[in-house]
Amino acid sequence: MKKNLFLAAMLLMCSATSIFAAEPQKSFVNVATSEDEKVAEIQFETMSQDFGTFSESNPVVKCVFKFKNVGDAPLIIHQAIASCGCTVPTYTKEPVQPGDSGQIEVTYNGKGKFPGKFKKSITVRTNAKTTAVVRLTVEGNMEKAGN
Repeated sequence: MKKNLFLAAMLLMCSATSIFAAEPQKSFVNVATSEDEKVAEIQFETMSQDFGTFSESNPVVKCVFKFKNVGDAPLIIHQAIASCGCTVPTYTKEPVQPGDSGQIEVTYNGKGKFPGKFKKSITVRTNAKTTAVVRLTVEGNMEKAGN
């Protein structure tokens, strides 16, 4: 009898807890209207770079992707990540003001890699309203030394 009474009390307590937990929380968020909202927008001059053909004896090639903040709020690049360790992007960490330009430098190092064609991608994450994630590509053909 005591066990049944204890189980009933526990079941009632669990039910009451889940009912109160399911109640939506009220939040007081100040939502800007579309007229007041300022957003950052990123626009690249080009989204891909072809290194062409280069020799295995000089396997490091670089390029620069230039962009402009065409929005009306500061543009922040949160991260730029390459699809593989042989490709390294570097970028400014400071916000790019509206109307200003910036760049992402990409270095491909084919040292120790097999010669041949390659295509690598760089994923850029920003606070831009319409294009928060951008994928840039670099490609080329590394020939064996002596060819």
